[in-house]
Amino acid sequence: MAHSEEKPKLGISSCLLGSEVRYDGGHKHNTYVTGTLGQYFDFVPFCPEQGIGLPTPRPPIRLVAEPGQALIRAVEVRDATVDFSKALDEFAKKVCNGLSEYSGYIVKKDSPSCGMERVKVYEKENAPAVKRGVGMFTARLMQQRPELPVEEEGRLTDPRLRENFVTRVFTMHRWQQMLADGLTAQDLVEFHTRHKFLLQVHYESTYRELGRLIADIGNRDLETCAAEYLQLLMRCLKHLADPGKHANVLMHIMGFVKEKLNTDEKSELLDLIEAHRLEMVPVIVPITLLNHFLRRFPNDYIARQYYLAPHPRELMLRNSI
Repeated sequence: MAHSEEKPKLGISSCLLGSEVRYDGGHKHNTYVTGTLGQYFDFVPFCPEQGIGLPTPRPPIRLVAEPGQALIRAVEVRDATVDFSKALDEFAKKVCNGLSEYSGYIVKKDSPSCGMERVKVYEKENAPAVKRGVGMFTARLMQQRPELPVEEEGRLTDPRLRENFVTRVFTMHRWQQMLADGLTAQDLVEFHTRHKFLLQVHYESTYRELGRLIADIGNRDLETCAAEYLQLLMRCLKHLADPGKHANVLMHIMGFVKEKLNTDEKSELLDLIEAHRLEMVPVIVPITLLNHFLRRFPNDYIARQYYLAPHPRELMLRNSI
C-alpha cells in the first residue's frame, strides 16, 4: 500500500465513538472526533474499565488518596475497599505493549481511568475533591509511551491545542512510515531536514539539540540514535507554537524568495506576517500568500518543508490560530 493512502492509527476511549460503555450505560459521543478527525484517522477503541472485566452498567469509581500523599488509587465510590488500581495499571501495560503502530491516543477527560489531567482526587470524606489526578490507564500510558501524542477530547476544543496534537500525530505517522521502509542514516538526516522549520516554530533549543544528535549520527549506533531522536522530537513538538514563533519562521522562509519579489509584494507579505505576530490575522493568511509566491518562484528545499503542510489542509487547523 502507498504510504500516502495510509491513515494514522489512533487509540481512543470507546465512549467518545458513541459506544455505551460508561458506568451508567451511556456514552460521550464526540461529533468532532468522529465526524471530522475520523475522516483522517483510523480509530481503535479501548475502554479500560470494561477491559478489566467490569460490567456495564456498574458502580462508579473514583480516585482517592491520603491527604498530601502521592499514591492515588482507583476505588469503587460506594466501597473504597474495592480497589481497581492494579487491574487498570496491568491492563494499561498490556495495551501499551501493542501500540507500536499507533500514532496517537485520544482519552476521555475527567475519567478516573482515562482522564489526562485535573481528574478529581478525593482526599477526605465529605470534602471537595482536588483536581490533581490522572486517570489510572492514561497515567501508565503516558509513563510507558512518553513519545506517543496523547490528548483529551475536551482540550481539542482549544484551537492551538488541537492543531498541536494533530501536528504531533502526523509527524509520528511520518516517522513510523520511515521506519517501516527500513531506517538508514540518510533517511534520518532527510527527516530532520524536512522538519527543520516545523521544529523551530515549536522549540528552537530542542531543534538545536536534535541537530547536534544528527551531526553525530556517523559515530553512533543508528537504532539508539533514532530512539533518542524520537523522544526529543516529540518533546519538542509538545511546545505550543505562537504568533511570534510563526512570524520568525515565516520571515526566514520569505528570505528564500524575497529577491524575486517586487517592492509591493514584499511589503504585502511583511505586513501580513506582522499582522499575524500581533494576532490580527490567523497564520494561514501569510502562509497562503507565501505559498502563492513559492508557486511562482519554486524552491526545492522549501517545497519539501513540512512546516507549510504538517497535516491535511482540509482540516483547516491553521485558520483559527
